[in-house]
Amino acid sequence: MFHLKNVMLFSGICCISTVLHAQHTEIKGTVSGQDDIENIHVINKTSKRFTITNAKGQFTVEAKLNDTIEFSALQYTTKTIVIDVATLNSKTMHVDLNEEVNVLNEVLVGKVLTGNLLLDVQNSTAEPEINFYDVGIPGYTGKQKTQAERRLHEATTGGGIVPLNPILNGISGRTKMLRHHIDLERRDDLIHRIKTRLSHDFFSEHPLDESRRMDFLYFCADDPNFNKRCKDKSDVEVLQFLNEKYQQYRANLKSD
Repeated sequence: MFHLKNVMLFSGICCISTVLHAQHTEIKGTVSGQDDIENIHVINKTSKRFTITNAKGQFTVEAKLNDTIEFSALQYTTKTIVIDVATLNSKTMHVDLNEEVNVLNEVLVGKVLTGNLLLDVQNSTAEPEINFYDVGIPGYTGKQKTQAERRLHEATTGGGIVPLNPILNGISGRTKMLRHHIDLERRDDLIHRIKTRLSHDFFSEHPLDESRRMDFLYFCADDPNFNKRCKDKSDVEVLQFLNEKYQQYRANLKSD
């Protein structure tokens, strides 16, 4: 009788093991990381199935015992996990991704560069790396959001029949505050681009003490027409606006 029970127990374990190996189980998981966790590629390399994470880093993937799951994104180091019995039983998993650190490879001098970028690229013998386009995996190709833009997106979206996030954040004033932060980010970015591109030429003809130059640029940015006069405009148009504001700025200095 004891021998028969052992045989039955062993047979039951073998059946369970066979089922676990043969059947795919739907596993719900999340990823975490220091950067954006949306559109992380989740690839079952064993069954050739794939998915991507949502804005909260959540994903659902079908897998069976010993399947290899790969997590990859431009901003993170690729991570590989093998599905074990514990993961199949819980039907959940959490993956912590490490930020990708780009280290330049040693450069060996070969062909002489001409200085013509297009020509030098054509003459290069380097092999391009394989990306998600090469294997037919869809990926996010839009402009990367700033931290403030990601926070605004989270504050103005939500699930359910009646999304609560937009309502609560609208009432509390958080949405308005985040929009203001984005406006300030974009204004500072435009100021920096103008300073980099035009400050040398402008201040060579419009004398101004070094300590007052950034103050002058912010004085220009406070003008209600700053974006209209400077964003996506030619250098001539921007210089014309700066010249007008320079006259006002000098007048203010004299009156002070």
